[in-house]
Amino acid sequence: MGGKACVRGMRVTVGMIVEQIGTGHSFDEILADYPYLQREDILQALRYVRSHL
Repeated sequence: MGGKACVRGMRVTVGMIVEQIGTGHSFDEILADYPYLQREDILQALRYVRSHL
């Protein structure tokens, strides 16, 4: 994924999740779009971003 931070080694980047949240998608909507993710994956992505600001 071009060196971007990914969720649990999947082809889902932290940026993709943050973009979804930023455009108003709920956790449930994200989980429906990416059924292989877990709620904790979203939380960890947000924690990662917060720690790198």
